[in-house]
Amino acid sequence: MGSSATPSNAPPSIRLTVNGGAHDVPATPDTALLHVLRNDLELNGPKYGCGLGECGACTVLIDGVAARSCVIPVRAAEGRAVTTLEGLGTRQHPGPTQQAFIDCQAAQCGYCLNGMIMTVEALLRRDPCPTEQALRSELQHNLCRCGTHVEIMQAALRAVQLRAAGAAEDSPR
Repeated sequence: MGSSATPSNAPPSIRLTVNGGAHDVPATPDTALLHVLRNDLELNGPKYGCGLGECGACTVLIDGVAARSCVIPVRAAEGRAVTTLEGLGTRQHPGPTQQAFIDCQAAQCGYCLNGMIMTVEALLRRDPCPTEQALRSELQHNLCRCGTHVEIMQAALRAVQLRAAGAAEDSPR
């Protein structure tokens, strides 16, 4: 008896590089990247906020650039490096931007925190020494409903300091 192939209703597999690792995920190409990150890869850094790309809670880095993952189809991330909050550091060894937010206690409810940290991280990757005005300008499209703006700005400025201190430690003497 020959085997008969049964048609599969499973979505095609899409290969993503997330936080340095390759992942094959079953998703239709137009599935929001946020849903794949949270549901398939169990990464809870990016949050579902508005679903319209307006609030910033879902921000990730795609090839180092801040992107709103709730409005980006997974096919747009294929072949590109995606970094989530989890990819910046660990609980035991947070990255400099994460550490700055911890140092400044820049969270109240914490819902916007992912977007704030990822937005600051993206800015610092392209400009390691931004001005306070540049930081404000970059963060203006991220919504914080709790009013933790003062602490968030302190954390953003602290991230600049920590990154500069880390760069100084890494430079040859």
